[in-house]
Amino acid sequence: MKKQSYLALEGIGVSFATKTGPFVALQNIDLNVERGEFVALIGHSGCGKSTLLNVIAGLTRASTGVVFLDGKVVDSPGPDRAMVFQDHSLLPWLSVAENVALAVDKVFAATKTRAERRDWVAHNLELVNMAHAATKRPGELSGGMKQRVGIARAIAMQPRVLLMDEPFGALDALTRANLQDMVMDLQAAQGNTVVMITHDVDEAVLLADRVVMMTNGPAATIGEDMRVELDRPRRRLEIAETLAYIAARTGVLRFLYERFSHPADVAA
Repeated sequence: MKKQSYLALEGIGVSFATKTGPFVALQNIDLNVERGEFVALIGHSGCGKSTLLNVIAGLTRASTGVVFLDGKVVDSPGPDRAMVFQDHSLLPWLSVAENVALAVDKVFAATKTRAERRDWVAHNLELVNMAHAATKRPGELSGGMKQRVGIARAIAMQPRVLLMDEPFGALDALTRANLQDMVMDLQAAQGNTVVMITHDVDEAVLLADRVVMMTNGPAATIGEDMRVELDRPRRRLEIAETLAYIAARTGVLRFLYERFSHPADVAA
């Protein structure tokens, strides 16, 4: 018998009740993610990417199928899965350190002393280069700085799976590139298992070990699962003109534009 993957989605379907009858958002989703893999989900708006991520997070219950994480059924939220949203979701009345501490205190209250939790917050802020802003409030930060804090809060939970829903979608190009590099460095250092939604083809190819392409909704499913044959560490200027990068980028674009065309939604 084949060993089950670290994160395994088996026959996932999601339907929502509407006044005109059930709306089928997703159907027949089978996806396997190994420990330490970085998987990017890409597809046009309305294809159910966020719904699928919410199923993995336990925020949305699948109508059919099962999600397994390390052999255990996932059917509710838990600290073993941390989410980073496009909207940083920081509490504006708390400082940077206090926002991260909320998650740390929730997860480690029984296993770390107060001093250890304080040091752990500081350590994770250091990892994302935000230790200097520990006492600032979100309103005093730029968009990129807020996302760094959101990422620090997520990784401070030491989740088994890091889920990212277009975390850089609202940022300018330079800030986005800097945060992409930071995420690659963190993932390399910590070996995180990551599932990330993106609309950006170059971002998907640069960051991911695999790019999973969704068909158009409704009743969306996985149309193609492509492995990115690029060695790590990856440096964007060094790989941008390599044959492997060009082939992967072309493969994703061909799927999105030729097979499931709706190009206004995809950044090329």
